[in-house]
Amino acid sequence: MRLVPAADDRTTATFEALLDRTERLRPGGLGFDELADLATLYRSHLARLARLRAAGTDRPALRHLNALCVRAHTLLHVEPTAGGALRRALLVELPRALGRTWPALLVAWTLLGVGMAVGLMLGLTDATAVHALMPDGMGYGPEMLDRLLASSAARERFFEPHAVSPGQNAMFGSFLFTNNTRVGLLAFASGVLAGIPTVLLQLYNGLLLGAFSAIFVRDPHPWAFLAWILPHGIPELTAISLCAAGGLVLGAAVAVPGRHTRRRALRESVHSALLLFAGAVPLFFVAALTESFVRESLLGPLPRLAVACAYLLVFGAGFAWVRRCAARLPPDTAWLASLTGSARVTADTD
Repeated sequence: MRLVPAADDRTTATFEALLDRTERLRPGGLGFDELADLATLYRSHLARLARLRAAGTDRPALRHLNALCVRAHTLLHVEPTAGGALRRALLVELPRALGRTWPALLVAWTLLGVGMAVGLMLGLTDATAVHALMPDGMGYGPEMLDRLLASSAARERFFEPHAVSPGQNAMFGSFLFTNNTRVGLLAFASGVLAGIPTVLLQLYNGLLLGAFSAIFVRDPHPWAFLAWILPHGIPELTAISLCAAGGLVLGAAVAVPGRHTRRRALRESVHSALLLFAGAVPLFFVAALTESFVRESLLGPLPRLAVACAYLLVFGAGFAWVRRCAARLPPDTAWLASLTGSARVTADTD
């Protein structure tokens, strides 16, 4: 016994004819009204398919309707390409994550600045502090540090441009990228320990930079030092601070979960933290390229400072964009909804 009304048969015939036309022209060849009709018919036939399945009768009609819905699903539901997903991650999700986590970014930069100030002050007041804060692994041994601290001529020779082969530059850049990414990953991953290791690492990075800067700011005009460190330092420190901010986001979820359990707070913060780390990786690459092909080159101070100014302009514009994205984000009222939901349940049980 057939339970499908004649009107439904006519609608199904229209749906099938529209599917045939869409498969010939592809969805891009249809007009807006036809696409809207196809979507509407698809939804209504999905509901009819559910009713037929629940009734369990008229198996031929059920198979025919199921086949039509599968065809419509194939045409209407197109998975995004990898390029589209990457574009959305870079242009939509990353700015939103930066907008949500800008307090963590501010804390990361503040920790780095405090460490730099302390390291600079210690290095200027006591030369032995430079030896204590600068590890041998950075490539500057005690004898070299003594020469740089004692002689302005040695500091001037330190910044003399020298030619390096492209192969050596590429090898040096790959080493820098690997090393800097390892440092950033450590600052990010250790954030799950309530953020304490991340705070210490960020302070220590600032101490190292401040102590190293104390060697060269003794000169009355340290333009050579600024031209040497700023071009690669701006993207590198930005990337490290992004990783540290991601670690701080994870640490805040563990240390101060708020109204949620620690597990839920950590789960909700992982996405934004991973986006911060993912945004830092290209900056590590840019810093490695700049350090190996700009710092290790015959360029003079002015071109190097021009590169640094270009980075400042780009990152300044990016920061303004992030703040605009943060201002457009809706306030988080999920806690209010859960609170009113709990109150409703309590009232119903009373």
